[in-house]
Amino acid sequence: MTSDYFDLPSALLEAGAVRFSPDTPFTWASGLKSPVYCDNRQLLGFPYVRAAVSLALCASVKENNKGATLIAGTSTAGIPWASMVADRLGLPLAYARPEPKKHGMGRQVEGPLVGKHRVVLIEDLISTGGSSLKCVEALRDEGAEVLEVLALFSYGLSKADSAFESKNVPWRALAVFSDLVKRAVETGAVAPSGQESLAVWREDPQAWSDRFAQRRD
Repeated sequence: MTSDYFDLPSALLEAGAVRFSPDTPFTWASGLKSPVYCDNRQLLGFPYVRAAVSLALCASVKENNKGATLIAGTSTAGIPWASMVADRLGLPLAYARPEPKKHGMGRQVEGPLVGKHRVVLIEDLISTGGSSLKCVEALRDEGAEVLEVLALFSYGLSKADSAFESKNVPWRALAVFSDLVKRAVETGAVAPSGQESLAVWREDPQAWSDRFAQRRD
C-alpha cells in the first residue's frame, strides 16, 4: 500500500501531525485506546507539503484509476485533498458524509449527480475503515461506481483490510503505519524500545486497549 511518490511519514513528523503517547493513550471516536494519533489536517498549514501531497494523490489516481470521471472526498477531512486533486485533474468534485445530513435536504452526497460517474473517493486517514465504507455505500446508492478509496495514511489494521474486502472495495494509502514507525525510530521521535510496543498495539488494538483499561482500573 505504500507509495513511492512522496515521503509522507517524514512530512507528518516534521509538521507535528503525529503524537506518540503509550503511557497516556489517545481515545478514538470508537472508544479504542491508541498509543499514537495522526492528524493529517495539520499538513494543510504547510504550502509546500500541501502541494506535494496533492501531487502524490494525483499521480496515484492517474496511474491506478485512469478511468476516473469524478473525485469525491469524505466529510470533512477528505474534502480539502479531494478539492485539490479534482482541480489539478480537471474533474468534477463531490463529497460524501458517513451519515445523512440531519437538516435541510437530508443529503448524504453533495455535488454533481454522481450516478453516471466512476469515482475515486479520497480519505485523509483509515483506521478501521468504517466511516470510509459508509461514504462508499452512499455513493453506490446514488448509482456511482467507486473505483477505489485513496487515503493519505492508514494505520494498517487487519480490521480495515477485512472491512474493505467484505464490501469489495479496493483501497490504497500513500503511507501506512509501518512506514511511520520506521521513520520515527530513524529520526528519534520513537525510541527503538518503543517500536515493539507499537507493533504489539497494531497487531491487536482492541486487546491493547483492553489491557490498558484494566491497568487503569
